[in-house]
Amino acid sequence: MADTDKPLLIKRYASRRLYNTETSDYVTLEDIATFIRDGREVQIVDLKSGDDLTRQYLLQIIAEHESRGESVLPVDVLTDLVRSYTSQASSIVPQFLAASFEMLREGQSKMIENMTKATPMTMPGFEALQAQQAAFFKAMTGGMMGSSGPARENDDGDDLDKIKKQLSDLQNQLAKMGR
Repeated sequence: MADTDKPLLIKRYASRRLYNTETSDYVTLEDIATFIRDGREVQIVDLKSGDDLTRQYLLQIIAEHESRGESVLPVDVLTDLVRSYTSQASSIVPQFLAASFEMLREGQSKMIENMTKATPMTMPGFEALQAQQAAFFKAMTGGMMGSSGPARENDDGDDLDKIKKQLSDLQNQLAKMGR
């Protein structure tokens, strides 16, 4: 049984092949991305030198996803990141980004926790809000959670129309409650 508290150790051989030390097999960058999406910490080290290559490979995973059109980072954010490497702000950028992502994770966790505690009786429009939230998370993750590629679009657009109607109904209910 794998110890998921410790980072999964991946060794890079001289041939640049990546070796999963837990399962004793070779893995790809996409396999590593899947481990990370599943919540597993990963550490990639060079077999010969022992150098930690994790950052290099994580950047490569991001670059490959961005090049396939799975854009998460807007151009202005990428531009600001490049600028931060040549400015005195570079010392605060990593802490700012880490804190921002931590706040995002905590907010998502609390929102999901609150959504699961609420019931249709305690919250008007609960079903519509829950469907909207699920669609939002699916759109934000590009279908990454539990799949290996971008979310598949529905050919007839029924889901989108249904969500729009539910959102409209929810907005109407909220407007009535505010009066």
